[in-house]
Amino acid sequence: MKLIKTYTIDDLMEGCKAGDRKMQELLYKQTSAKMFALCLRYAKDHMEAEDCLQMGYVKVFQKIHDYRGDGSFEGWIRKVMVNTAIGSYRKNIRNLAVVQIEEANEQPSTGFDFSKLGMQDLMKLIQQLSDGYRMVFNLYAIEGYSHKEVAEMLGISEGASKSQLSRARAILKEKIIKMEGINYGTYAG
Repeated sequence: MKLIKTYTIDDLMEGCKAGDRKMQELLYKQTSAKMFALCLRYAKDHMEAEDCLQMGYVKVFQKIHDYRGDGSFEGWIRKVMVNTAIGSYRKNIRNLAVVQIEEANEQPSTGFDFSKLGMQDLMKLIQQLSDGYRMVFNLYAIEGYSHKEVAEMLGISEGASKSQLSRARAILKEKIIKMEGINYGTYAG
């Protein structure tokens, strides 16, 4: 009978700090599904998310000695992945559809409850947003950063962060309403 040894996240972290490739592989296997889902929210497609995931783990293994033990190790990995996604975004930055803050204040509040939507459906809709809207929406609405922090991370103003969030929510609401109309439409006949 062969016994299978199980490792805690702390065991894996210590093994990775020692440069143990087996421990790196086990850490990757244990955490990559969650981290891929995170990367997928920031990426425009699966391929970009996979690239972000791989770059993120390279950084995790290179910078593992920087982890000070503040908070959970998995939370630290998550932060590395978010920063990797932002770095990738900055590197590939395209023209952002930035709405001036004055225009954002004129837009009606969406007041829509996104929690009623299935996670996979919401992820697909988020991926359809333009890069700027997607980044701001993820950082503010999902990750919980303030507009000031989002602005600093993305190199935009707080007003631009607020306006892009407002517009992203409005676009998502429109898409959800259209989707619900297709899924719950009535049939004549």
